[in-house]
Formats: sequence, structure tokens, C-alpha cells
Amino acid sequence: MKTDYEKLDTLVASYKGCKDEKKKRMLHLDIVEEAISLVKKIAHTISMQSGVSNEDLIQVGSMGLIKAIDAYKTNMNTRFRTYATYYIKGEIKHYLRDKANMIKAPRELQELVFKITSTAKKLIEAGIEEPTAEDISKILGIAKDKVEEVMNIDKFKNALSLDQYLNGDDDDFSLLDKIPAGDYQELMNAYEDKIMVSSAINKLPEDLREIIELNYYEDLNQREIAQQLGISQMQVSRRLKKALNRMYQLIHKE
Repeated sequence: MKTDYEKLDTLVASYKGCKDEKKKRMLHLDIVEEAISLVKKIAHTISMQSGVSNEDLIQVGSMGLIKAIDAYKTNMNTRFRTYATYYIKGEIKHYLRDKANMIKAPRELQELVFKITSTAKKLIEAGIEEPTAEDISKILGIAKDKVEEVMNIDKFKNALSLDQYLNGDDDDFSLLDKIPAGDYQELMNAYEDKIMVSSAINKLPEDLREIIELNYYEDLNQREIAQQLGISQMQVSRRLKKALNRMYQLIHKE
């Protein structure tokens, strides 16, 4: 019996290969019906974080799903669910950013936000990982309730952290490692680049994949990797170079 993920992949493959326009429209509806639960799950999580209407985010996320269906290519070696997740989150992020930009805070509030965020940054630099409203209120001499109120407003205007992970049944996804400047299409190109890189890493032999993951995902230097794997730093250097060359070849074959 096929899993939900496999069923969705099969539907998308059938849709992409279908030449009959009437049947293709029916397959499109089937894909949307099958994937709408993913849209609802993402929309619900982001709604809880941002305070924006869940129904609004479902509508926006559905637009992202439809764009994913149109843009997806079956030779990507990536599950459609993974690909669609990026598009759904991207569409919602774009919507929330536009919505936040329409909020014009009074100058006094803007100055208070600046003071609070600057103080929080200093506390983090001093070793306090997650400064509380109480920590900040003591330094600024402002009521704790006022600090909390301003922090919540600022949190809404930055509703989706770029490093935030949304835990799914299939994988854990970060919204984006980096959001490039420019238009929405450029944002989508970044998604596709990330998918290609992830696909290439997964195709590497285990020893080369391990080197890449330790170096880039766990941010270990060559000396630390050598100690962890029990090999020489020279061997790490050679494997890393070999892995990068292999990834380059894989990406350019796509």
C-alpha cells in the first residue's frame, strides 16, 4: 500500500506526463486535494506564531501549492512534498512581509523597539542566550509589561524567523538559509538551488557525505573533523575537495 507521500508523487508524475487536457485538470484537482492538508498544517503553525488569520494563510499557502505544481519537474530527485513545502512557506512569508510593511508604527514606538532590540542584542553578546522582558526592563527602567507589549509587536513584524524550523512528518525544513534581495522569482530560484545542493549531497558516497555534513552543517573545521573521524587533516582536505568536485559534477548533470 502506498504512503501518502508516494501517492502524491504518483499523482504529480501522472499530471506532468498527461496529454489529455480534461484528464490533466482532474489530476490537478486530485493533487490539490491530496496536498491541502500540508498547506493547512503549515498555515496553522505560522498563524500561531504570527497571529494572522489561519484562513487567510491557508488561502495564501494554496497559491504557493499551485505554483509548486506548475514549477515542479519530475527529474529533480526530490519529493513533491519537499518542493511544495518551500513554495507554500515562501508565498506565506511574502504575504506576511507585505502585510508587516503596511504597519506604520508611531515614531515613539519605533524608538522604543530600537532600544529594546539593542539591549537584547547586548545581553546576548554578554552571554544571555534568550533575554527576557524582565532582563530588559531592569536595564532600561521601563515597566516589564510595556517591554513585553513592544516585543510582541516587533515579533509580529518579523513573524517568520529565517532560521526557524518547521517540523514535518517527512523532513525538517528551514524556511530559507538566506533570503536574497530582489523579487519573488529570485526567492524561488534560491529554493531550487537549495534543493539541487541537497539532492547532490544525498547522492555522495557515505564517507564524502559525512565530510560535507560535518564541515558545512555542523560548522567543524578540518582539524576538528580529523579528530572526530580519527584520520589526518590532509585526508580530510582531500576528501572535502573530492566531495565538492563530485557535487559540482552532479549538479551540472541535472
